[in-house]
Amino acid sequence: MESTMIPMSHDWTGKEWDWPLQHEDGTVKVNNTADHFDVQLDCQFFTPKEIEVRVAGDQLVVHGRHELRSGPSGMDIAREVHRSYKLPSDVDPKSLKSNLDTSGILTISAAKKK
Repeated sequence: MESTMIPMSHDWTGKEWDWPLQHEDGTVKVNNTADHFDVQLDCQFFTPKEIEVRVAGDQLVVHGRHELRSGPSGMDIAREVHRSYKLPSDVDPKSLKSNLDTSGILTISAAKKK
């Protein structure tokens, strides 16, 4: 199965934030219109270098991982998340782009095939 990495852009460099111990995980928004497709995921626990976004066949794959590091309470925390989404058949996989904003929302967007 062919796999293609999707470069990630972000509008913050070297900016860190606190790593809370608890959060309501699983926030995902999908928008699939006639001319555009995007997915938004809450990735606030990860930095851009810790997130991998790729296409494997007809699957959009998001993997986030960070090794042990000290959290706000002084406890060591490690996290790993793996999500996979079937791309709609009318999405142009070569147009996929990803961006992580300063609040930790990862947006993956693509145009539809012409």
